[in-house]
Amino acid sequence: MSHLANHRFLKMNGLGNEITVLDLRGTPLTVSPAEARAIAADPRSHFDQLMVLHDPQTPGTDAFMRIYNTDGSESGACGNGTRCVAWAMTADPAMRGSARDSFTLETKAGLLPVEQVSDTVFTVDMGAPRLAWNEIPLRDPFPDTTAIDFSFTVPGLPALQNPAAVSMGNPHIVFWVKDAGAYDLATIGPQLETHPQFPERANISLAQVVDPGHIVLRVWERGAGLTRACGSAACAVVVAAVRNGLTKRKATISLPGGDLTIEWRESDAHVLMTGPTELEHEGAFEPSLFAGAA
Repeated sequence: MSHLANHRFLKMNGLGNEITVLDLRGTPLTVSPAEARAIAADPRSHFDQLMVLHDPQTPGTDAFMRIYNTDGSESGACGNGTRCVAWAMTADPAMRGSARDSFTLETKAGLLPVEQVSDTVFTVDMGAPRLAWNEIPLRDPFPDTTAIDFSFTVPGLPALQNPAAVSMGNPHIVFWVKDAGAYDLATIGPQLETHPQFPERANISLAQVVDPGHIVLRVWERGAGLTRACGSAACAVVVAAVRNGLTKRKATISLPGGDLTIEWRESDAHVLMTGPTELEHEGAFEPSLFAGAA
């Protein structure tokens, strides 16, 4: 029987981005890729990202997070999921620590300071973006990732070309379009995600600049697919827009699930993401869920 059998979880969302939170602090337990896929397959615990909390690795932090996509692969960042974890550590009786409105979470991509804005709204410091081609990473050594020499033909629509490339702990490719809703992202997303130019696969964004303070965004998320919201993609898009002279350093990003406020802070180049969270339900994993999962 899996050690995750009967373990408690929280099902949450950040702007409709489905998040499942699993607290394994105080135990030596881990989640295998097969177990992550099994959790994703259950309608009660289905997720875009699974946020698994482990004991802190760095002194002064509150938890180490491992982040899983629906296909069992791991991600280095998930802004919407981090906000959900922040809510759980603040409001959930079984998970909360001392009563505080700020704390620090850690992923394999780095430290994420979090501040509570209101009961359900949190700001996450996503850190500084990585902009060098080999940090994102890209296959080819582009000296300038503001607009790389890359194009993708879409029948009946303008070609997607010269995207910006940004890493927010995970790789993002941003295409500027006149109408973000015109493209069949569910069809072209998988082809772009796995293109050889992106050796670790990539999150694919279609960004429509409405004005210098507002962008409409649709995202195909690496390892998860078409999503109603992606916090790290919203961060990457503002960085890319500022580098291209398209927006101010603070902008509203409108995703299918709702709006995020993103600021690329000039003083230290950190990206701040502010948005809401919602608890849907809590539950416990059925033992039969993990039958056959290694």
